[in-house]
Amino acid sequence: MLSIFYKENGKIFLSQSEKDFQNIKLEDTVWIDLVQPTGAEKRAVEGFMGTEIQSRAQAEEIESSSRYFETDDAIFANTNFLTPGPEEYMMQAVSFTIVDDTLATLREVPLRSFTELQRRLQVNPRQYPSGFSVFASILDQRVDLDADMIELLSKEISQYAKQINDQEDIDQELLIDISQMQENTMIVRENVVDKQRLISNLMRSTKVPRSLENRLNVLLQDITSLLSHTNFCFERLEYLQDTVVGLINLEQNKIMKVFTVVSVFLMPPTLIAGFYGMNVRLPMINADNPNVNIWNWVIITGVMIFSCLGIWYVFKKKKLL
Repeated sequence: MLSIFYKENGKIFLSQSEKDFQNIKLEDTVWIDLVQPTGAEKRAVEGFMGTEIQSRAQAEEIESSSRYFETDDAIFANTNFLTPGPEEYMMQAVSFTIVDDTLATLREVPLRSFTELQRRLQVNPRQYPSGFSVFASILDQRVDLDADMIELLSKEISQYAKQINDQEDIDQELLIDISQMQENTMIVRENVVDKQRLISNLMRSTKVPRSLENRLNVLLQDITSLLSHTNFCFERLEYLQDTVVGLINLEQNKIMKVFTVVSVFLMPPTLIAGFYGMNVRLPMINADNPNVNIWNWVIITGVMIFSCLGIWYVFKKKKLL
């Protein structure tokens, strides 16, 4: 899909056909947005702007030299935009190309920040006199959305902390949820760092208007605060993870303690029973035998009970119970 925003008589109009390039001048065009474009649409934009639009593979490059570079006539920048999912966040690559004062964007999925900006662009055209101002507005809205995601992460972390403090459902599933939250936090941080690198490159460029310098500085300050917040969230998740592991270990230790105490209680009786089992005539075995002495059974039983009580007393005195 192709969207062309161009100025005419102080207003911004929208065209969605590549055939309209014949009637539009490059200096009057503010923004060209490509969403899953056809080959014909992409070639039409490249011919109109006089430069190549980067492919999706180029936009997904992770090398810093491929994420941002300039030529004599154009600026090429690539960055990732986060789309929240039911369990994890997805990175969506977006490519920016600026020729003179005209911005071209290439993406594969609809993005909320782009949709909102397109609506504002037609309502308040004076706020977006050039492609650079549109580019700065996209980054500004993206940083705001990243801040909202970090705030949501912080609220979810607080819910996990409350669940742990109340000792509700502390099990392996909770550890997996915390691990997934750590992964989401790392993805958000990586996304914010990518924006920081892009804006830093823009501020060093001689092609960017100096009128945007203060705005880019504010964005860098916002990004710095977001990075501090993501670091705090990650450290908090590590603390919660250690707490959950400790609580699970304590619960397992309690279970093992019970088994150990029971085993120790049964060791003396087992020893006594094994020792006397073959040498003492017990009742209920050949009861008609006149040699059976019931006191043998009473004495052995008493010794077994006494040994159990003795072990219990020793454990209690050493505060092992």
